[in-house]
Amino acid sequence: MEKCNIKIKEFFGFNRSMGAMLTMVILIGLGEKMAERFLPLYLLAVGGTAMSVGILNFLDNLLSALYSIPGGMLTDRLGYKKALMVFTVIALFGYAIVILIPTWQAVLAGSVFFIAWTAVSLPAIMSMVNKVTKKNKRTMGVSMHSLVRRIPMALGPVIGGIIIGIFGQVLGMRVAFAAAFVLGVAALFFEYWFMEDDVSCVKESKPLKLNNIKEYFSPSLVNLLVSDILIRFAEQIPYAFMVVWAVKVNGLTPLQFSILTVIEMVTAILVYIPVAYMADKYGKKPFVLITFGFFTLFPLILYFSRSFWMFVLAFIIRGLKEFGEPTRKALIMDLAPEDAKAKTFGIYYFIRDVVVSLAALSSAFLWNISPKTNFMTAFAFGIIGMLVFGMFGKDIETPHNQ
Repeated sequence: MEKCNIKIKEFFGFNRSMGAMLTMVILIGLGEKMAERFLPLYLLAVGGTAMSVGILNFLDNLLSALYSIPGGMLTDRLGYKKALMVFTVIALFGYAIVILIPTWQAVLAGSVFFIAWTAVSLPAIMSMVNKVTKKNKRTMGVSMHSLVRRIPMALGPVIGGIIIGIFGQVLGMRVAFAAAFVLGVAALFFEYWFMEDDVSCVKESKPLKLNNIKEYFSPSLVNLLVSDILIRFAEQIPYAFMVVWAVKVNGLTPLQFSILTVIEMVTAILVYIPVAYMADKYGKKPFVLITFGFFTLFPLILYFSRSFWMFVLAFIIRGLKEFGEPTRKALIMDLAPEDAKAKTFGIYYFIRDVVVSLAALSSAFLWNISPKTNFMTAFAFGIIGMLVFGMFGKDIETPHNQ
């Protein structure tokens, strides 16, 4: 039995540090997702306009970009444990603003602190996975993070939908954020007591040289970045208006929309492990390309969704877009310089999200023209991104072929 358990742990790349990180992700993620998915509805309920929803989406992408580099640099300098604790405290401050001040301006102000937690913490988490797992298990390690992260992403919106159904959109959102604050405090204590220190962090970091991008980026990583940017245009242009399209335009309830989120997350969870195993063994490019295909297809199917069951189909496809997402993240880490993994990961996301934030900001203008314009523009960018990666994207030599 013990030998069987050892083999299972080896297959999943599991160890104590991974277990600590995954528990933290569940605690913070559950609180975050109870409120985040309904923020566009909350903005409208407290006097915001469609433009405020677009600005929120813009801030999500821009702040994710701006925080990625300091997130990576702080991780390389302090180590992943201390960095994650700092990022958690910042998010708690943002939650407090929204809890105490029920206005759309407060949501935008608070979002400066909480909306980018995932992005600012991702370099630290990827650095941890890279350091505590074997090289031929990195995709599996990233996939375990992505899989566990989907648990709160599935449960959080359901709990949030129920809270909103009981207390209403305004009070319900404040209650949801209060619950998120409590879970964030619990995660902070958990990080302190149970997460192992990173003894290999860089105490004296090299100065960041964005004017010499070749120091961090190989041609293969540049190709991945360009195609990823185009695909994120396809994702972010309709993103903030999914809930508006489903609830306000087509008459779904907040609880029904939460169920769609559960369907999306369950779909993603079912594909993570088999894809991670095959990608680590046979190569990453085919799986990343298939993922880009699902990113592209989603806005097209979403536009034609007018009933709950059509939305179910759309969100199954949205779940399948996670098919090769952990593979893409593992590929970034594989292609990054050995002495600057977290920093390079942060730079990658900084460049990607700064550019993509422009698409997020344009989403409100496209939506005001028509929902069709919004969704079809997203679909067109997805097609271009697939073609770019299909023609120019590179793979790396896999352990199976070495």
